[in-house]
Amino acid sequence: MKLIAILMGTLAAGIGSVWLAALLSFGVLARFTTHMLSLAAGALLATAFMHLLPEAFESQASAHQLFTTLLLGLVVFFLLDKAELWHHGHEHHAAANLASPGLHAHDHDSDRGHEHNHSHAGKSGGWAVLAGDSVHAFGDGILIAAAFMADMRLGVIAALAVMVHEVPHHMGDLMVLRQTSSNRRIALTKVSLAGAVTSLGGVMGYALVDRLHDYLPFFLVMASSSFIYVALADLIPQLQKRVTARETVAQIAWLAIGIGLVTLIRWLFDSH
Repeated sequence: MKLIAILMGTLAAGIGSVWLAALLSFGVLARFTTHMLSLAAGALLATAFMHLLPEAFESQASAHQLFTTLLLGLVVFFLLDKAELWHHGHEHHAAANLASPGLHAHDHDSDRGHEHNHSHAGKSGGWAVLAGDSVHAFGDGILIAAAFMADMRLGVIAALAVMVHEVPHHMGDLMVLRQTSSNRRIALTKVSLAGAVTSLGGVMGYALVDRLHDYLPFFLVMASSSFIYVALADLIPQLQKRVTARETVAQIAWLAIGIGLVTLIRWLFDSH
């Protein structure tokens, strides 16, 4: 039963995020693009601090061990980020910036640099982006599986958080691939296949966590460190640009919506 739930959750997170990114990139929901970063940051932070970490600290593991794991996790994800394995690197972000000019506020010289990187990414054929996507998706699948093994509710919340935070990344992927092909369907198919690797990670996570059940709290803390790192090192810094008071209020509102959405889902599960 849990394996089926993991497969459903990872498919929703891996492929669902790609389709939502396509809706945002190709116009149907384009007006919501600038709010996705705030929503994702709120969902990730709420999932980590209000659900995954409390579940881990209810175990027999000591607080010192769990906090040490959290610290090590943040360092590991920082190193993966530097190696451009966990995230897609500057070329990826350049594509996302060009896809949504309102998402970031940069000066003219910076924009010229982004156009150069975007052109380079297009000429590379987009395979580097797809490879990075696949590695990232595999890791997400393992983290989602760990949450499902701990509690079905945690798994659903973790899958939702992954789906939301992957949307801005996949928007950049789609823009890079559109440079090599004018066919939106081909670009969407390629990114969807990379997103489907999330399920492979989920199966691996199911086998791994099931055999190492005593270490489940540490898997949950690692998942938390991933969410916290992405929110604080990737998403929120992009929201700290100088914007109008009205845009600031909108950012705070969507951040609160992300937190509220995760809290609502947990409440709905608890009430049944």
